[in-house]
Amino acid sequence: MGIGDKAKHTAEDVAGHFKEGVGKATDNEELEAEGKADQVKADLKKAGDKTKDAFEN
Repeated sequence: MGIGDKAKHTAEDVAGHFKEGVGKATDNEELEAEGKADQVKADLKKAGDKTKDAFEN
């Protein structure tokens, strides 16, 4: 798996945490939920990266 993909997935996770935090701070449940969803997507992508790495080695 490329380093660029891993960095992109980590950035997506960080963005999700940011959205969640802003949603909590502004009492915006929709933004908070969107941030959590972004984090889940990023975690799934990271898990896929790890699986691919395991088979490549």
